[in-house]
Amino acid sequence: MATCLYGLAISICPKPKTPTLTLNLHSNPSSSSFTRFSLPLRKPCIIIRSQTSSTSAMESNPSTEVYKDFSPFLIIYKDGRIERLANTDVVPTSFDPQTGVQTKDAVISDETGLTVRLYIPKAKVTENPTKLPLLVYYHGGGFCMGSPFCAYYNSYVTSLVAKTNVVAVSVAYRKAPENPLPIGFEDSWTALKWVGSHFEGKGPDEWLNNYADFGKVFLGGDSAGANIAHHMGLRIGYEGLVGVKLNGVVLVHPYFWGSEPLGDEPTEAENRAMAEGIWRFAFPTTSGADDPFINPGKDPKLGKLAAERVLVFVAEKDGLMHRGWHYSELLKKSEWSGSVEVVESKGEDHVFHLNNPTGDNAVALMKEIVSFINA
Repeated sequence: MATCLYGLAISICPKPKTPTLTLNLHSNPSSSSFTRFSLPLRKPCIIIRSQTSSTSAMESNPSTEVYKDFSPFLIIYKDGRIERLANTDVVPTSFDPQTGVQTKDAVISDETGLTVRLYIPKAKVTENPTKLPLLVYYHGGGFCMGSPFCAYYNSYVTSLVAKTNVVAVSVAYRKAPENPLPIGFEDSWTALKWVGSHFEGKGPDEWLNNYADFGKVFLGGDSAGANIAHHMGLRIGYEGLVGVKLNGVVLVHPYFWGSEPLGDEPTEAENRAMAEGIWRFAFPTTSGADDPFINPGKDPKLGKLAAERVLVFVAEKDGLMHRGWHYSELLKKSEWSGSVEVVESKGEDHVFHLNNPTGDNAVALMKEIVSFINA
């Protein structure tokens, strides 16, 4: 298997049909350079947002002097600004006549800017008085990229809602590096608690009050978002979330890692350091590759997962494939009493279903999710 950059690069890029880009990545400003790596391109969906840090060095006028250039994904300037590259698309909320799905946005926190996009299959909720299962979705992107509002993810979650007949909430957690982990995890938990506040039909959002069945809640995500979905399921298990019954978790190509190689993962120290480097980029205070946030095998709380069922997708050509299989084995060996299933997509790479949603394997993946939620 070809060595891949895990985290930022692999979580937003499958193996390319287009030329590759090479660059150097540092885990932090004081660390030594990693070796050069190939970074495949993919369909961009990133929102451009320039942000400044609160430190005094970043209160000066914007500068064009580059500190780190991670094109085509993001550029960090010496004054602290973060510029996300590629498309500037922000898909407005609307009713989609092709799928029958309606969307709207809700602000959870004015202070932090934490926002979610909500989805309903309009005809289903208006014609049928029965409440629908609820899916909370976390997008991928190496904890640094992506958004529920770009066409890439808005289109995918819309399709999920149309095919599964669920109410969905897609979470716009704050992203690294300007908001380093664990902020993204905390935002995701805050959003989940906000969702749970509607279980008695008395929350701030009428769609969740009227249409969502809190006895049939699912968490889902791809890549880094799958990592987040896993941790939210754990947190429900050991902290509790009143009124929420977590039926299942769907993890598509989850971004997990560890210091010990699995299967045919690279064994060379510098290649493993390269893979770990992007994790440190997103989470500067992490303990490393065996941090429980990235390595579930090192998490003593693993058996506390609240879900009754877990569905894990892996892709044959994905450098993270072995991590998905290993995760299922860890669950089986833990005190967790639920059931886990792994579905492998042959001949496919990381997040292929997002880049080619009409392909045969992507259609088959969607059917598996539909069956899982509607079982």
